[in-house]
Amino acid sequence: MTLDRSLIAGLPAFAGLEGRDLDAVLARARSSRFPKDSEVFSQGAEASSFFLLLNGHIRVVRTSPEGHQVIARYINEGELFGIAVAMGRTIYPASAVAAVDCVVLTWPNTAWPEIQARAPAFGASAYQTIGTRLQETQAQVMEMSTQQVEQRIAHALLRIVSQSGKKTPEGIEIDFPITRQDIAEMTGTTLHTVSRLLSAWEDEGIVKGSRQKVVVTDPHGLMLVADNRRRK
Repeated sequence: MTLDRSLIAGLPAFAGLEGRDLDAVLARARSSRFPKDSEVFSQGAEASSFFLLLNGHIRVVRTSPEGHQVIARYINEGELFGIAVAMGRTIYPASAVAAVDCVVLTWPNTAWPEIQARAPAFGASAYQTIGTRLQETQAQVMEMSTQQVEQRIAHALLRIVSQSGKKTPEGIEIDFPITRQDIAEMTGTTLHTVSRLLSAWEDEGIVKGSRQKVVVTDPHGLMLVADNRRRK
């Protein structure tokens, strides 16, 4: 089935493309649905394709040789991911797992040079994505090595709400289900520690949460926690 050009027409990676060029880009793609918690690709698998998230949220998960899982980041709608081809990698360095039901466009790696030639913004967008994610990774490494766990969790929540936050009457809500275990895996700590801190922040009016929902009710207060500037 022919994919409708409106799927990608408004996305930064395809800025400036019209009509036949959009159709040509989509001619090499296929659209797939991934149910919540299913893998789009797995860590260590052959990187034969690259992807664009049309709908939903993807969590990027790395597993250590000892079997410990770390959530590296979340991918939002309209973002490229699994772009190992742009980094010269032959395998995927992490797994991509649907955080909610997702719709994904997939291209074979052989389409990469053609799309770059046809869409100048595509290559720039891809390499900007790589640069941004490397900066995020470096920041997370620094946080792990220099900050207390309370600061790390606060920084993680601030990153997510800045990328995927939705304003509500209560505050800024993370726009997809996220558990306390997910937050623990993002920050290198334990479920018990995350639960204890979130409960304390709820008592202080900084956040509000339930089993798979987090709302930041006081972003400035959370920023003070992240920067270790709260009055003791």
